Order: sequence, then structure tokens, then C-alpha cells
Amino acid sequence: MGVTAAEEPAVSGPETTDLHVLVLAGGLSYERDVSLRSGRRVLDALRAVGMQAELRDADVALLPALTADPPDAVVIALHGATGEDGSLRGVLDLCGVPYVGCDARASRLAWDKPSAKAVLREAGIATPDWVALPHDRFSELGAVAVLDRIVERLGLPLMVKPAQGGSGLGAAVVRDAASLPAAMVGCFAYDSTALVERYVPGMDVAVSVVDLGDGPQALPAVEIVPRNGVYDYAARYTAGRTTWHTPARLEPAVAESVAQVALAAHTALGLRDLSRVDLIVDSTGQPHVLEVNVSPGMTETSLLPLAVQAAGLDFGRVIGDLVARAAAR
Repeated sequence: MGVTAAEEPAVSGPETTDLHVLVLAGGLSYERDVSLRSGRRVLDALRAVGMQAELRDADVALLPALTADPPDAVVIALHGATGEDGSLRGVLDLCGVPYVGCDARASRLAWDKPSAKAVLREAGIATPDWVALPHDRFSELGAVAVLDRIVERLGLPLMVKPAQGGSGLGAAVVRDAASLPAAMVGCFAYDSTALVERYVPGMDVAVSVVDLGDGPQALPAVEIVPRNGVYDYAARYTAGRTTWHTPARLEPAVAESVAQVALAAHTALGLRDLSRVDLIVDSTGQPHVLEVNVSPGMTETSLLPLAVQAAGLDFGRVIGDLVARAAAR
């Protein structure tokens, strides 16, 4: 089911405005700048609904600060490994500090794309065929022989991207075999394992899932139309590089199918509070899950805030409601 404006959470009351909220942003990943933009937007949104929020980096000063003045809840606006591989969530669990989002185990699973795709496939959720190739095996087995076999098995075109990573960094569409080696080299610059999957042509959509107290619900799908045809880092965060349509231009039956598949992926991976499911809708209307993000971007061009707006909801109130629910755990 989708969220409608009538389902918007109530305005934060005195019990929530008294909460001390810590927004974590920055980190040392390739996505630091994006994370800082996400964190500032979350900070402003929480303050706009009356919450006492502060922004802090995930650095050596974090644990002493958590010990000296434990927050009532944490919002993780960190992207890349720092915010999504489960390690920080495990530390917060050790400190007894509640946070918005899934637990450490589910975060680790979603962060590793090949593992997540295997779980989705086992759950009967469509996801493009793939092979995960560590750099060491790539070298030991002979690059030419391995790449020839990949093309033979998966066909062309292909999508090459880091097995662990986000924001489109290191990702490339390969339309001919001669371009595959360079794409692999570019991918290995960001991760030691490359995920090579069959490229499915169709409409790029993202479905944000939120749980505002009545179970996970899908927000309206956002259609993504990058100018150069690939939703890479520049297309995501450079003004004018991408056009978004909210809601996506889908037939009602297809839109419902996309929402249900996103909810199924969220559930299969054991996620909580919020996620963003990236999909391709092929020419027959069949959705294929590409990956699931447990720490979605919150910048001015990010997809979850666009979906919140399309649902007729207020961004600050949605984040505030998620914070209040986390603090109550």
C-alpha cells in the first residue's frame, strides 16, 4: 500500500520536542560530501518540527560524546561503508543508543549487493542475473578468459558496479565486450569485488519505504531520467543532469506491482523504519530489484525526500516520527 496525505503522522508533541537527537554525517567514505548535505537537511528538518537536534561527524570524538551525553536517538545520515555496512550500528548497540533504521545484521546484508541479491532471489523477487568477481580471482584466473566467460554467460549489455558502495561511484554500463576491461578497472578503484549483472533496459525507478507506525508502506515511485542514460554520481548530485518524475509515469497496475515488490524486498532483507529500493521496470511492466539502500540520501536532489513530497507528507514530520519511534525502542 502507498502512503497518502491523510496518513501523515501527527505534529510532534511536547514529549518528542524534548528529545535530544544526534544526526551523524560525514565519515571518511567517498560519499562524505553527500553525507554532510544529507545531514544538514535532516538537521534543519528536525529543528523545523521543534526537535533538539545537533550534527556530529563519526570520528574519534563520537564515543566520548555518546558516553558523556547520550542522545535519545540517532539519525544515521552517513553514506558508504561508515553508515551502511552495519559496523556503526553495532557500536551504537553496544552503547545502548537507539537509532533510526535497520539493525546491524540487516545493514550488513543489504550493503553487500551479491548477498542481498541472493536473498531476494531466494524470496522469489526478480533481480538481474549476476556474477561477483573479487579482484584477486580476476587476476589469478586470467582477465581475458574471465571476461570472455562473463560475456558468454550474461550477454551484453552489462552493468558493472562495486559489490559494496553507493551513489553510482564506480558504476558503468558496458555495451560491447571491448569496453568491459576498462569498466572493471574503474570499478576496482572503489571496491575489491565487482558485481557484474545483466543490464535490463527499461525505466529506472526508486521506491522509498517508511514505517510510520502501521507497518512498512511504499511511498510513490520516483522515475529517474538521467541525461546521459546512466544514473551515476554526477547524474545524482549535479543540477540539470537528471530529470525526476514523481510519481513515476507508470500504469496504475504496474505502479502497484512496483510498490509491492519494493515492500517484499524491504521485508526479505529484514529492514526497519526506512529504506530505498532501486528497480528497473522492463518493457513488459515487470519490476527487477537492483539494490536496496538502508541509509538513503536526504539532499535536495535525493529520492526519498522527493517521494515524501509526492505523498503529500512533510519531510520534517516524517523524520521526526521515525526518530520518536526509534527513541521509544
